[in-house]
Amino acid sequence: MTTSISRRHVLVSAAALTAAPLLSAAPGTSPPARSVDARPLARRHLGTLEVSCLGLGVQNMSRTYQTTVPSRPQMLAIIRAAFDQGVSFFDAAEAYGPLEVERILGEGVAPFRDHVVIATKFGWNIDPQTGVRNPGLNSRPEHIKQAVEGMLTRLRTDRIDLLYQHRVDPQVPIEDVAGAVQDLMTQGKVLHWGLSEMGLGTLHRAHAVTPLSAVQSEYSMLWRGPEDAVLSTCEALGIGFVPWSPLGVGFLTGAIDAQTRFADGDIRKLESRFAPENLPLNLKLLALLIAWAAQKQSTPAQIALAWLMAQKPWIVPIPGTTQLPHMLENLGSASVQFSDHELNEFNHALSAIQIHGARLPETVMVYSDVEAPLKK
Repeated sequence: MTTSISRRHVLVSAAALTAAPLLSAAPGTSPPARSVDARPLARRHLGTLEVSCLGLGVQNMSRTYQTTVPSRPQMLAIIRAAFDQGVSFFDAAEAYGPLEVERILGEGVAPFRDHVVIATKFGWNIDPQTGVRNPGLNSRPEHIKQAVEGMLTRLRTDRIDLLYQHRVDPQVPIEDVAGAVQDLMTQGKVLHWGLSEMGLGTLHRAHAVTPLSAVQSEYSMLWRGPEDAVLSTCEALGIGFVPWSPLGVGFLTGAIDAQTRFADGDIRKLESRFAPENLPLNLKLLALLIAWAAQKQSTPAQIALAWLMAQKPWIVPIPGTTQLPHMLENLGSASVQFSDHELNEFNHALSAIQIHGARLPETVMVYSDVEAPLKK
């Protein structure tokens, strides 16, 4: 597929911005100086937690979807360039790597740790010392506390700003999970917490014990499931929402066309929405993005992210990337605005497009929308 708007054809004279050196900051000092060309990003609130309107997901910085291992110095440069451009919100998890992504993020933000928000996640059955991933989930309170100790070491910090349960453990009452997190909050090791891909009943129960700041779940034009009930529940409870995969694992950037095929080990090979029979049908969505990108003098990725931010003022996308130009392009979405009329027009066209295929393999989907057992 050829378009007049390439994923990489962006305003990336900004690549030169990374030449501005970052100064280390001690606690209580001003943030390191940013590039004079950098535009400050607007701020949003996840509950009472203030973050930049866009974050940076670092999941693939130890291994990409294409199964390659990125250059560590380049990943550190992207993290530091993101901060230089106003990003204050960085998202990781112990499961990414496992463990290695937290090490990369900890090293990357070390010069300005006190000026950013670090989010990470527990919940998979991972040995906190070795990173060995055992079957299933583990949110037993004692395991959560062990996991957090490992996170603090890898992230080179004394507290986690936002700690999520990555997936709901069907063997552990959410009240016990919330209680363990509250203990960590009392100790100052965790400041805010949230849930990911949980059932709505579990969300209400968790919030009643230890109020949440954020919910993180997949949400984009390619998957609009949270619009059914999750977003309205978050709004009613005063909880922020963090969309993961806001660019549809690359689809909404224009990097995938009808001839794209995925390597073994790339999860997209197992997602039926990207199957050869469904991919050409789903390109109708990309055509809509390309048309609006031309109208807005932007890129498909920027339209996709701007659309998400236009839905609610407490939605904060966390697009991930391992390429500096893509990170800079993504941040450009903060300057793309929709009028009420434009948003209505766009949503009307979007509602007419049917997405074919499932968002995840069934073996992964079984971990979403799970309700924790009742506490006896």
